[in-house]
Amino acid sequence: MQLARVIGTVVATVKNDSLEGRKLLIVQSLNARLEPQGQPLVAVDAVGAGAGELVFWCRGKEASFPFKREDTPTDCTVVGIVDSEAHVTNGSRTR
Repeated sequence: MQLARVIGTVVATVKNDSLEGRKLLIVQSLNARLEPQGQPLVAVDAVGAGAGELVFWCRGKEASFPFKREDTPTDCTVVGIVDSEAHVTNGSRTR
């Protein structure tokens, strides 16, 4: 799992039937200091995350685990919401 910040949503007028009713989010990966790294990704939301939230996400085979694996075509899934940035930074942010 990796950390990311939800920076937006995606609206799809046509998508795979198994993705109907599932929210698609744009997530920006973060490093240990919660600074952006790499390019944003589109992820399927499995936990009800929203814009601005700090989340855990995963890629690859594990991305389909929250869903019926054979039915959900995903390579990137939000699998958890971080309650507080202090949980990640031990209460302090280094700059």
